[in-house]
Amino acid sequence: MARDAVPNVVLTGFMGTGKSTVGRLIARELGWVFVDTDDVIVDRHGPIEAIFESRGEDAFRALEREVAAEVAGCQRHVIATGGRMLLDAANADALGATGRVFCLMANADEIVRRLQADTDGPVRPLLAGEDPTAAVTRLLNERAAGYGQFEQVPTVGRSPEDIAADIIGRLGIAPAPVQR
Repeated sequence: MARDAVPNVVLTGFMGTGKSTVGRLIARELGWVFVDTDDVIVDRHGPIEAIFESRGEDAFRALEREVAAEVAGCQRHVIATGGRMLLDAANADALGATGRVFCLMANADEIVRRLQADTDGPVRPLLAGEDPTAAVTRLLNERAAGYGQFEQVPTVGRSPEDIAADIIGRLGIAPAPVQR
């Protein structure tokens, strides 16, 4: 990245940690473009569940790699990624080369609470099981090392506005001027 280039902001972390909500707030505050990689895939290829069912996980991961490479070429973007996207080294390398990556963190109980409260959100098969908290805990443990490679941002007990302000403060970038 060129010295005078401003890096994109890339948000990763488990589902329900606030990537899309916080990402939209950061983009609005900075006057940048917000992109949710899952939304890009859905817009182009249909529902994620249908991609998994008809084409398989490998095909979905290939679509993620295409989108990661594409948005890595953008500037002044806030990019919210799918929960596993940056656990793929190729995606992490692509997005990390042109962006500063932040991992939003929450514990399993909080994640389950948020996902259950999100009645307008996507279908979450993880919540259909007998013990969603145990399932989330297992996945968080499996992903701990992958998520741990990125700058950590705790989200429990904090508002999305506070989290967005924290990340903007870490960037050292002045918010966009308010247009009147």
